[in-house]
Amino acid sequence: MSERAHAAGILEGCQAIVLAGGSGTRLWPYSRSLFPKQLLALTGEKTLLQETVDRALDVFDAADLWVVTNEEHVFEVRGQLRSMHPGLDAQVLAEPMRRNTLPAIMLGMERAVRRDPDAVVAVFPSDHTIHRPELWHGALERGVRLAREGWFVTFGVTPDKPETGYGYIHRGKALGDECYEVAAFVEKPDLATAQRYLDGGEHYWNSGMFVFSVKAFMEAVAAFQPELDAWWKARDERPLVDGYAGIPDISVDYGIMEKVGRQAVVRADFGWDDLGSWEALHRLGEKDADGNVVKGDVLQIDCSNSLLLSRGGKLAVVEVDGLIVVQTRDATLVCPADKVQRVKDVVSQLKAEGSPLVEAHVTVRRPWGSYTVLEDGPHYKIKRIEVLPGAKLSLQKHHHRSEHWVVISGTAQVLVNDREMLLYENQSVDIPKTAMHRLGNPGKVPVEIIEIQSGPYLEEDDIVRFDDVYGRIKEVNEPGKIDD
Repeated sequence: MSERAHAAGILEGCQAIVLAGGSGTRLWPYSRSLFPKQLLALTGEKTLLQETVDRALDVFDAADLWVVTNEEHVFEVRGQLRSMHPGLDAQVLAEPMRRNTLPAIMLGMERAVRRDPDAVVAVFPSDHTIHRPELWHGALERGVRLAREGWFVTFGVTPDKPETGYGYIHRGKALGDECYEVAAFVEKPDLATAQRYLDGGEHYWNSGMFVFSVKAFMEAVAAFQPELDAWWKARDERPLVDGYAGIPDISVDYGIMEKVGRQAVVRADFGWDDLGSWEALHRLGEKDADGNVVKGDVLQIDCSNSLLLSRGGKLAVVEVDGLIVVQTRDATLVCPADKVQRVKDVVSQLKAEGSPLVEAHVTVRRPWGSYTVLEDGPHYKIKRIEVLPGAKLSLQKHHHRSEHWVVISGTAQVLVNDREMLLYENQSVDIPKTAMHRLGNPGKVPVEIIEIQSGPYLEEDDIVRFDDVYGRIKEVNEPGKIDD
């Protein structure tokens, strides 16, 4: 805990839950479901998750901080947090499947209750940025004071434009110190209604941050969500995650915050921005003399007021104004800057087509390293695989494909059935279909190999695991899993 907060004693007995399980669609093609917005560095060197946790560590002890994500992201989340604080990766909790914010909060709440059943808990999404953290500290302290008095507290951001992409909070009776009762939570409005909210001065953007006491929260769950309450009360008989598939998929806003009686909003003008669209990246980015934000390998000629980003080869753009152009190795987005909300329609259509572009980039990070799909076609796929020092893939076999591995750099430890070998640069090995095999790195530098797959079926669910140091045996033959 920071000296300032500790001296005041206001945050003594408080814990924090950081939600890091969102999938994010409005920043496609950078954000994919297997590598969403909160895991990306959009405003600096730190990812949005790391920024959120770093800010929380200013006022909470690491042992009082819980990060809830899902199984698809848990290894990346733990890796990002491990680089920030020793042991912080042990504070990460994994949902077995997405079930919205209320069940995710209850997963974190279980750990909070074990540590202190009388705690006040603050909940923070990890997909936004805050430009004035010193004001965030003050708002949090005001929220904690109210929570100790039995209020369910949210934080409202004063709108500076008629935004249709956010939910709003209508403030009611003043409680003092920039705090108010909540008159109503309002769904995302149309443009005319958003303009009326802006002009009236009584509506705030809903930041998605909350503070409440454990006792009040669990009483509200019992009163308004009996299915979740029954699931919670059975936690001594079985782990909470065991019943996850059968519980309601419901947000904390709809399930609890909009139903309780003592709702309060803290006015929180601490420079909040959810970075929810490419327009936000253009608005906050460093602009050239013509109003362009340019990042990556971009050649622009006579462009103005545009966002031009490339993470995949040369991007050349000539005489455009007010455009968003974003390029990755496998996808390119072009849209007018005032139509960025329609990016979600692109993602919806790609999902309907069954496109893999929604799920992952050509480079996919795994707990043991990463792989990049270099090329694929009918009956073949070529990957570049990097295995980190000391790491190894699962012991596995495939029913429908054979593989050929060529070592590019480093020393690879390879097992094929009962034969174990060390392979060095330019050496290769064949992995026949149905052969038990494993790839590892016994050295101190990364191993890179080229893998050539061939066969009638090459998807990532053609895998049977027999041993895995990362605990993924339960994922065997689950269709749609992107893994190796």
